[in-house]
Amino acid sequence: MTEGNFVDYVKIHVASGKGGQGSAHLRREKYIPKGGPDGGDGGRGGHITLRANNNMWTLYHLKFKRHYKAGHGMAGGKQTSTGANGQDVYIDVPLGTTIKNTDTGEMIKELLENGEELIIAKGGMGGRGNSHFKSATRQTPRYAQPGLEGEEGNFTLEMKVLADVGLVGFPNAGKSTLLSVITAAKPKIANYEFTTLRPNLGIVDYRDYRSFVMADIPGIIEGAAEGKGLGHYFLRHIERNSTLLFLIPADADDIRKQYDILLDELRRYNPEMLDKERLIGISKSDMLDDELKAEMKTELDKDLEGIPYLFFSSIAQQGLMELKDELWKMLNS
Repeated sequence: MTEGNFVDYVKIHVASGKGGQGSAHLRREKYIPKGGPDGGDGGRGGHITLRANNNMWTLYHLKFKRHYKAGHGMAGGKQTSTGANGQDVYIDVPLGTTIKNTDTGEMIKELLENGEELIIAKGGMGGRGNSHFKSATRQTPRYAQPGLEGEEGNFTLEMKVLADVGLVGFPNAGKSTLLSVITAAKPKIANYEFTTLRPNLGIVDYRDYRSFVMADIPGIIEGAAEGKGLGHYFLRHIERNSTLLFLIPADADDIRKQYDILLDELRRYNPEMLDKERLIGISKSDMLDDELKAEMKTELDKDLEGIPYLFFSSIAQQGLMELKDELWKMLNS
């Protein structure tokens, strides 16, 4: 999926259908000149319904259509026949989409299961026909109810990426390069910060035809939890990942310090982030010779205090299978 096609935030305007008018028809037949009221009810207006679809990964299809309107209910007929309901409108969204009422700020729901539905605008009820108002003292009522108006409103749809592994790191740590090497994804790669502005998803092929999903997410900076840089835009996407891969380049001044900063940003945004499985990947390790790597391992064993880590290089294709093995083990532990 290309970066330009990934849309994870849209605002839409919806209007459900109006209910149909009830009928005030009076029964008139050849030998029954005064048959009484037989007006039917009006049909209900169409609903606007959101529906979770596990075949969708983005809200891109809503980018160019922001207004949705359901059909109106039909009027009731004679012989107490009910009018047809207005046509419902279904809007498919990816799993992990949250729905917020833009007008009130109320968070309504999050759709997490395939096929799950949420009516965000109910169609108006159809009016009752005159047959409902017949009584012993009013045998020929000549009136019926009008249909009720539908609902109208503005909603914000926001999705959080559903992936098994989320890449966490400072800008230019090599996240996009790793994703491009071990998956078929083609993220934008360049030698400057914030090359990635939107999440990229890729499927990692593993042994015996197994696979898992990895997400390259915009780089984190200090203060992201307060909204600096890409801030919450980045952080909300890793709430769904079960395993976090912290990427720190081998030429970093202090690997432990970078890890602590990244971890602190996650904790300040949402302390539950710290409950996820974590692995430190030291990228760009092709710059290290065996002697320097051995020295770094001795220091890291002491500094990281049991936190799992491994060296790899995306460019030189070194240590990638070991990285997949470790991630698979963590995902299935």
